[in-house]
Amino acid sequence: MRRAIFERLGAGGPLAVVDLARGLPVSRPAVSQHLKVLKQAGLVSDRQAGTRRLYQLDPNGIAALRGYVDEVWNRALLAFRAAAEADDDRQNSKEKEQP
Repeated sequence: MRRAIFERLGAGGPLAVVDLARGLPVSRPAVSQHLKVLKQAGLVSDRQAGTRRLYQLDPNGIAALRGYVDEVWNRALLAFRAAAEADDDRQNSKEKEQP
């Protein structure tokens, strides 16, 4: 559900809870609770607009998340490369041993 809310904010810009909840299989209070968690995580910010609160993605939080994901992805790629090279070395050793 949080991902759906996150994606709606990314596609639609600032939105009120009522607009975010429209079409989702949860209540407006449930959407508010999800927004609270996203806000605590630094991924969403809000501002008062008359009697409503508008929510939007927080660029600073998104940048931090992107940095984290990039770091994890780079480590995974390096580990995959090391494993592939080790496998290639094993294959080459076996080929040299065969007459």
